[in-house]
Amino acid sequence: MYDAGWMGPGVGAFARGAIRAASCLALLVSACTHGDAVPLRQPPYETAVTGRDVLPRTEVQTGFASWYGAALAGHRTASGERFDPEKMTAAHRSLPLGTWVEVLRVDTGRRVRVRINDRGPFGHADRIVDLSHAAARELDMLRAGVARVELRVVGGP
Repeated sequence: MYDAGWMGPGVGAFARGAIRAASCLALLVSACTHGDAVPLRQPPYETAVTGRDVLPRTEVQTGFASWYGAALAGHRTASGERFDPEKMTAAHRSLPLGTWVEVLRVDTGRRVRVRINDRGPFGHADRIVDLSHAAARELDMLRAGVARVELRVVGGP
């Protein structure tokens, strides 16, 4: 073993401990590295789509819409913008951010166009879209809180 007595009294134990720790660290590092290293998994990066990036989609989704308003005003949405309950926006689980959709309230025939800028709704499998306060007002669903809707992708506002 290495004698660190030349460093002065009381330093030998410290030096031996430091050398032992460095040796263990070198052994651990060399044991953990190998040629078949699995690359770190990168989280999916999502950006808002522009008008020309939207691929035509023809499916119609049916389910329930809910709405959210003042409690989340000013909070960041999934798109990075601040939530404004008075803008015609909505949250959807999977449509690309920036996609425009038309939401039809099935029982009244009222329609509204909104831009997807957030993710949701969560916690209710039958809900397909969360609307801003302004969009819910246009569909006359503020009092009920939820309404049966059809959702279809459209181009632009």
